[in-house]
Amino acid sequence: MLKEYKTVKEVVGPLMVVEGVEGVKYEELVEVRLQTGEKRRGKVLEIDGNKAMVQLFEGSAGINLKETTCRFLAHPLELGVSEDMIGRIFDGLGNPIDNGPKIIPEMKIDINGSPINPVSRDYPSEFIQTGISTIDGLNTLVRGQKLPIFSGSGLPHNNVAAQIARQARVLGDGEKFAVVFGAMGITFEEAQFFIDDFTKTGAIDRAVLFINLANDPAIERIATPRMALTCAEYLAFEKGMHVLVILTDLTNYAEALREVSAARKEVPGRRGYPGYLYTDLSTIYERAGKLKGRPGSITQIPILTMPEDDITHPIPDLTGYITEGQIILSRELYKQGIKPPIFVIPSLSRLKDKGIGKGKTREDHADTMNQIYAGYASGREARELAVILGESALSEADKAFAKFADAFDKKYVDQGYETNRTIEETLNLGWELLSIVPRSELKRIREEYIDKYLGKV
Repeated sequence: MLKEYKTVKEVVGPLMVVEGVEGVKYEELVEVRLQTGEKRRGKVLEIDGNKAMVQLFEGSAGINLKETTCRFLAHPLELGVSEDMIGRIFDGLGNPIDNGPKIIPEMKIDINGSPINPVSRDYPSEFIQTGISTIDGLNTLVRGQKLPIFSGSGLPHNNVAAQIARQARVLGDGEKFAVVFGAMGITFEEAQFFIDDFTKTGAIDRAVLFINLANDPAIERIATPRMALTCAEYLAFEKGMHVLVILTDLTNYAEALREVSAARKEVPGRRGYPGYLYTDLSTIYERAGKLKGRPGSITQIPILTMPEDDITHPIPDLTGYITEGQIILSRELYKQGIKPPIFVIPSLSRLKDKGIGKGKTREDHADTMNQIYAGYASGREARELAVILGESALSEADKAFAKFADAFDKKYVDQGYETNRTIEETLNLGWELLSIVPRSELKRIREEYIDKYLGKV
């Protein structure tokens, strides 16, 4: 029988202090009954002797210190999982919000997960096709990788997220693929956009959505990505599926952490975020990967909006240390009407070399990727030079590269949100654009590939 406590001593923001407790554990779930009979839930954040600090999921408004009772439930926050979750929409705490039936769980799993032992990790090496040329061709996503998208306020990261969720697939016959989508602190309109897009395109049939709205409690926001990842781990490692996890917006998640940290009167770190922000983010990002001897995998695309487009802000800065690269959305390209506005020069996938080449994409992929990068960088420099010195100051090669950069933006990058290109189409398009440049300038591609592919696209 679980003991009831009527010893609530203090309530500050979303936090509550209960005294005289016995045998209570960190992360344990708490049921709080108000004087009105209303029940709320929380979890234990801290234990000091016989005092427990409880973090409330639904907030502390209306709590009467004398009349409120607490029961500690002797287990952490759990998610009931089942394959029936695919095609369903849940709130940030795992409750169905799509008017469908309740999930009958196959098992209940602690949402905090277990760290993957580095020895049991398998090295990511298989290509995932997103249908977006700037990712597939130049910043290749590899199964088991974590590749964040760095965006800015007002940029169309939601469209990019929906496009990847809709189009992404693993190449190969009979591979079971699913998308787990976790949204934190988004507006009702954004949530409706994702639900409508997934439903209209049929992507919902292989997706699980966890949605925490901006007017939901900030505390729920901290649980949402862990709910999504717990569902993904079940589908990947229990059911052998390849799961793509898209989490948006990690900035809202970090803001919720800062709010709780301030309520706990902790010493703030950079920009007021808690000093353990790096550790906390790593508990989310490091749940991606593949396990040796298991068929499933988890690939992660976290999306975060950089406050004031500042890439040195603590959230993108720390994310860059933990993850394997970044895709960067550019305000400059967005203003030019390019969709999706992915800026390839500062974007990077640290594992791209592992997922491309013969038998994975195509033999010429690595060489053309390097040449396109070099050509685009040269072309942008030539364009800037022409603005300052005039076009007459450019050499013939510079003019060719400037023309290449213009064509690259218009044809390669600006593909829209509905176009789903195969990797073959992306590579062929790359050769078509490289034909603008004099053959003598293609110094990063082997002669045999130039002979084989140039002029045949």
